[in-house]
Amino acid sequence: HAAMDWLVERQAGIEQRLARRHLQEHTLVLCDLTSSCVEGTHCELARRGRSRDGKQDTLQIVCGLLRTAAGCPVAVEVFEGSTTDPETVASQVARLRERFGLERVVLVGDRGMLTAARSREDLHGVDGLRWITTLRAPAIRKLVAAGAVQPSLFDERDLAEVTSDAFPGERLIVCRNPLLAAERIDGLCIVRSNVDAAQFDAARTVRAYQDLSNVERAFRSLESVDLKVRPLHHRRADRLRAHVLLCLLAYYVEWHMRRALAPLLFDDHDPAAAEQQRPSVAATARRALAARTKPGRKRNADDVPVHSFRTLLADLGTLSANTMQAAGGGATFTLQTQPTPLQQRCFELLGVTPRT
Repeated sequence: HAAMDWLVERQAGIEQRLARRHLQEHTLVLCDLTSSCVEGTHCELARRGRSRDGKQDTLQIVCGLLRTAAGCPVAVEVFEGSTTDPETVASQVARLRERFGLERVVLVGDRGMLTAARSREDLHGVDGLRWITTLRAPAIRKLVAAGAVQPSLFDERDLAEVTSDAFPGERLIVCRNPLLAAERIDGLCIVRSNVDAAQFDAARTVRAYQDLSNVERAFRSLESVDLKVRPLHHRRADRLRAHVLLCLLAYYVEWHMRRALAPLLFDDHDPAAAEQQRPSVAATARRALAARTKPGRKRNADDVPVHSFRTLLADLGTLSANTMQAAGGGATFTLQTQPTPLQQRCFELLGVTPRT
């Protein structure tokens, strides 16, 4: 607990260093929220609210994550459990501008966070701040009914930019996905933004919003897959913040390791190739061909066995340094196991030289 108290006092400085390393002017900053249930009844931040993790009618906290477009986590903030998505926007904006010293950023958030009212109240007129979000289904239906979106726009393409008096000074980029059409009558998704077209064209604007899926994967990793934020037993607010910060820092390390070790994991190790194989930004994203063969073959293109991140760590965990003693009570010495070819390849990808 003393170590956690020491850490949380330094959270602002740690996040400022991460921001200097990973965020620059005109950068994309993705933000999203999740909730985590809290054990006990005396936590200072625990409240009942809209659960985002399926734990209904329980005390919870809300966590907001900021990350780069590539998925690298930079900062996290813990809110009371009754906090709604739009209520966190002002805090996120203040953190970007005041604490990180960024004057020109593009904030990307889902339609629950960047509502029309919140955009007007917290984001409108803020010099240097731009945003990207999407419209809800009722708003899309209104645009279609008003004739702002014509079906003929998509006779030969699946992406079109339109304007509407209902959204003055904003860009509306309409995407049509046939797979989405199977679930919903129109199959339309409309990305809404005030980013200048000279800065982000239509395809790049849509792609920026799609990057939010990486935020969701980050939260899944934080909560349930690898790091497991839960269970939360802390009562004091600062201890909760320190707990969540530790998980963020651990995920930061994991994010870098996953990128370096991607050729040995089931992860897509060539996202650039996957993007090139996509016929359109409106089409459903797919993994690169080389990555799609991994699950079936359980091997990569070099015929090396591939792993999940967890099983690869378990394999590396078999390396050990054993203290040995000569027969008859003689001198002791250390005997280290030698890396297997797979383990040696891991060290090479990570840029690590094993101690000998």
